[in-house]
Amino acid sequence: MSDAVPGPDGRLRCPWGLSTPDYVAYHDEEWGKPVHGDDALFERICLEAFQSGLSWITILRRRETFRAAFARFDIDKVAAFTDEDRVRLLADPGIIRNRAKVDAAIANASAARTVRESYDGGLDALIWSFAPDPATRPAPRRLADVAATTPESTALSKDLKKRGFRFVGPTTAHALMQACGLVNDHLADCFAR
Repeated sequence: MSDAVPGPDGRLRCPWGLSTPDYVAYHDEEWGKPVHGDDALFERICLEAFQSGLSWITILRRRETFRAAFARFDIDKVAAFTDEDRVRLLADPGIIRNRAKVDAAIANASAARTVRESYDGGLDALIWSFAPDPATRPAPRRLADVAATTPESTALSKDLKKRGFRFVGPTTAHALMQACGLVNDHLADCFAR
């Protein structure tokens, strides 16, 4: 038995990927596809942190505004943000104006820059070093088979926190791993798997 359901085109999908056209595009074209590059992964870390406590669609629909507000998530530019930038961000109605999350994004840029300078292969290599062997993970058949955390996401979370990252708990780390293709949590019958 599978929880995958047919979409408007008849292809089977994870049910969460059918609730809105935005989700269909995100599910089909992005979620679970490998993401590489320090800035690209930094963006995903930030967006997953901003999503904490909210629905992903809220972040997805504001992604372009987030990119404009955070200098397209260029690590060096965000790490250089000043108190004036912080005030600008907290006044921007196009993003989530949560002081702790804004401060975390700026702090995470500094942490990401340090990782890039001190870890061979940078943030990309660090994050991908936590990807589990796909052969050890059976494809989930039902939504109930998809874990919210894993030993790998817990280890990634601990490592990132040790390096100064914020808002990167095990659940957020697992969401990052799913979104960036470190794990493939598309249902077994989903065409995107």
